[in-house]
Amino acid sequence: MLAEIQQDAKERMGKSVDSLETNFGKIRAGRAHPSLLEQVQVEYYGSMVPLSQVGNIVAEDSRTLKVSVWEKDMSAAVEKAIMTSDLGLNPQTMGQVIRIPLPPLTEERRRDLVKVVRDEAEHAKIAIRNIRRDANGDFKDLLKEKEISEDEARKAEENVQKITDASVKEVEAKLTEKENSLLEI
Repeated sequence: MLAEIQQDAKERMGKSVDSLETNFGKIRAGRAHPSLLEQVQVEYYGSMVPLSQVGNIVAEDSRTLKVSVWEKDMSAAVEKAIMTSDLGLNPQTMGQVIRIPLPPLTEERRRDLVKVVRDEAEHAKIAIRNIRRDANGDFKDLLKEKEISEDEARKAEENVQKITDASVKEVEAKLTEKENSLLEI
């Protein structure tokens, strides 16, 4: 029972770290990367689909993304979807190929992005601490119902704290890495 609660907490904390990494991937550090366009949705025959399902996205160089649309008549819809996204990009269409030059980041914008990254990391830490609180609450419930002893509960709480510390340390490492990539020119 205790091992299941600890394993569940560990898995949920891992998912929080993975979610943080996904959120960090959406914040561009001045370099072109196909994941930048992951959340862009395109209208495709009446339904909204991810851009990756109507074309191939590649980084042509460090400052340019290239989208090769599979159907020629989808070029206009893809261009419109990129322009209306909140990414602030201006695509250039040449037939079935759409090139998206990424403007260089200003120092002020880099500082703003660092604040956003720190905020995301703090949300991840809060989520991890909430998972720890839930697991400790489960241990206390088991203790009240006399299903485990006080020593077992204390040992289980210590184990969950170790898992929490490891997860928070992982978040800190990812935060430092992302901050460095944002501030590097």
